[in-house]
Amino acid sequence: MQSEAGLSAAVKWEAEMTDTADTAYARDMANFNRHIMEAFRVTGGQPEGMPTNSPILILHTVGAKSGRELESPLVYHRDGDRLYVFASANGADRHPAWYHNLVANPDVRVEIGTETLPLRATVLTGEERDRVYREQTERATQFAGYQQKTSRVIPVIALHPA
Repeated sequence: MQSEAGLSAAVKWEAEMTDTADTAYARDMANFNRHIMEAFRVTGGQPEGMPTNSPILILHTVGAKSGRELESPLVYHRDGDRLYVFASANGADRHPAWYHNLVANPDVRVEIGTETLPLRATVLTGEERDRVYREQTERATQFAGYQQKTSRVIPVIALHPA
């Protein structure tokens, strides 16, 4: 079940949006994300139909402007005690909102399976960022396509114990 805070934030966000092509896409994505998070929670983190090379988590951030808790389902990769997430936005030319939120407020919570963990976000740079992103494209080839669709460098974020 989606948290009341997450649901009210999503409803408010949708109500404030203007009527543009971007709005229609954003509403479709918000709807898709809600369904993914519901399925994630019902199945204990294993939504049916998700590729096995693309496990997901639910990232809880604090809105940079609103101060409200927000939730985003994201593909991740685990390496020891670090979880890597990728601000691909499916190759859009703008960073996703959750990325701006965690840069402003790097203390986050993450749902993995039936656990919720407090973690800290660190944006990777240089060779480390390039290596982790390259490895992700080898695991899940759609990430290579995301980078090709945009001129921005897709951020890679390490989530780790604080």
